[in-house]
Amino acid sequence: MCESNVYMRKGKKEELVFENLANLRFDGDKMIMENLFGEQKTVKAAIKELRLMEHKIIIQ
Repeated sequence: MCESNVYMRKGKKEELVFENLANLRFDGDKMIMENLFGEQKTVKAAIKELRLMEHKIIIQ
C-alpha cells in the first residue's frame, strides 16, 4: 500500500496525527482526512511539506 501518514509540525518536532491517509479534502481552512476504512479526522491546518518518497505529509 502507498498511503501516507500525516504529521503536525510543532517547533522542530513532528507529531503523528493520522495514519494511512487515502483521501484528503479541504473545506475552507479545514483539512478532512480519511483512511481506507472510512475513518475521518478534521483539523484546522495547512500543508507545509510533502515528502512523497517517504509517504509523509507535514501540516502546521
